[in-house]
Amino acid sequence: MKTSVLREIQETVIKYADIMSKIAGVDVEVVDENLFRVAGTGMFRSQVSQDMSGEAYVYRHVLATGRPQVIYSPGEAAMCQNCPKKGKCGEEIEISMPIRLETKIIGVIGLVGSTPLQKKMILDDERTYLELIDQITDFITSKAAEVLESQKREALTAALECTMNRMEQGILLIGETNVITMANEAAAKQLNLTRLEGLGIQLEDTGDSIINQTEYRMKVNGHSYVVMGKLYHLEQARGGYGEIFVFNEKKDFHNKVYSMTATLNVGEMIGSSRKTQELKAEIQKIADSTSTVLITGESGTGKEMVATSIWKAGSRSDRKFIALNCAAIPEPLLESELFGYVKGAFTGADPNGRIGKFELANHGIIFLDEIGDMPLYLQAKLLRVLQERKIIRIGSNQVIPIDVRVIAATNKDLKKMIADNKFREDLYYRLNVIPLSIAPLRERKEDIEDLTWFFAARYAGLFGKKFEGIEDKTMEALKNHKWYGNVRELENTLEFMVNMIEQDGILTMNTLPRDFFTEDEEEQEEKEGGAFQMKISSEKDIIPLKDLEKKAIREALDFYGDDTKGKKDAAKALGIGLATLYRKLEE
Repeated sequence: MKTSVLREIQETVIKYADIMSKIAGVDVEVVDENLFRVAGTGMFRSQVSQDMSGEAYVYRHVLATGRPQVIYSPGEAAMCQNCPKKGKCGEEIEISMPIRLETKIIGVIGLVGSTPLQKKMILDDERTYLELIDQITDFITSKAAEVLESQKREALTAALECTMNRMEQGILLIGETNVITMANEAAAKQLNLTRLEGLGIQLEDTGDSIINQTEYRMKVNGHSYVVMGKLYHLEQARGGYGEIFVFNEKKDFHNKVYSMTATLNVGEMIGSSRKTQELKAEIQKIADSTSTVLITGESGTGKEMVATSIWKAGSRSDRKFIALNCAAIPEPLLESELFGYVKGAFTGADPNGRIGKFELANHGIIFLDEIGDMPLYLQAKLLRVLQERKIIRIGSNQVIPIDVRVIAATNKDLKKMIADNKFREDLYYRLNVIPLSIAPLRERKEDIEDLTWFFAARYAGLFGKKFEGIEDKTMEALKNHKWYGNVRELENTLEFMVNMIEQDGILTMNTLPRDFFTEDEEEQEEKEGGAFQMKISSEKDIIPLKDLEKKAIREALDFYGDDTKGKKDAAKALGIGLATLYRKLEE
């Protein structure tokens, strides 16, 4: 059983109980929501830290109803009849008051008179005693709120630290006095320092940048580094953080240009669904192999992330990872990007020539994204490279042997393209030695929740926003969304939602993008709802569609109930999604 907040502040509660007992001249006891005696004075002092669940019938009633109780004749009251201490409790009068924290009852405070004189004192000035209990209750609640807020901060810090340690990039949280307040494991590893928290830091922008990353000279604890990264300034520093610095160590500028293209925004594979766990297991099995891999999946499912995961888990993780999107480069330039060219190879070429991506990836991995967009004549050349493990630069006769593992990816149906003579069958089989398929996000609902928490925490940290949690109905809406754009769409949605978050730090339905509920989804839901028929004999029989809709929703909720389960059942009966039901209720 989780320790109650009153038990966590037991010393404070005992102090307030003693003060109240001295002021009131009667005994005081405090129990928590689990009927555990947290504090007691007089005859109750020796029974502090004892379980009262087998007795305490009055306190149980107060916890259940949330209403104060005054028992003028203990033992004779109806709620005392089943108490094992009936007639032996030694009490003459008892006032019991609930202790509330926000909307939750966290315990009960009892004022007990055990002599006729004490009973008379209370009866003569009952209102004053009630006010005294109310005041002491406020003091206890105030302290409990402090502890709860501290626990929330600690939980958020732990969640942030956990998220940071999942990242491959080094992450430093820097306070307003240029002192590191938090760092992830990757940062400590890259800087070769066991502990970074509390150390001073100096960052100097050199003015150079590549791939949307800026070069910085960084000094920490007397050591100097050259790194590539981004510095995010927080609008309002929270918890001592003024800036967030995300970086990778820059050991070699030339190599970093290409390796960073593979590591930007990669992170760890997040997801607890069965399909994701199976995919992770497959990656571990094939990571050390040299066989080609073909990754298939819809756009936005994270094919490059899977490719980089193979790279990082394998024996080539200390070598280069070169990524090339075959659809992003104009067809006339794609061959030179892949294989390079020599001086004077063609008009407009670099006068010094240029090495291609296959050479750059030698002894490492090359990732060919959108392989289905590669023109047929280049497919033939790629097939030859895969078979012979050799390349020839454009304009040259020199054969260059290479040792490169090829990972390809596509969101297209290559078998259909083969049937349409748009993709070479022999190349398909050469690439598809190890096939990996990534399921669309809508088939991995458990992953939606995991990724939602991850992206929300990530962007809250980057934007300096307070993030406390997600409403249940909002999470249900996210889990029931179709996500045709997959993880990329989910990430964009969460980035928007964090920007829209209110000061309480809770993601709600109001933070969802306006176009979250598409016309296609609504149309499909209406189809699933079936046809509605009614007979119209005159114009007055025609009821506006909105009124019919409201009536149907109200009747369904009246039948199933207005709680979360009732709404789920009502939505199912109405043939609409739960998210749509919430939206229509808000309208």
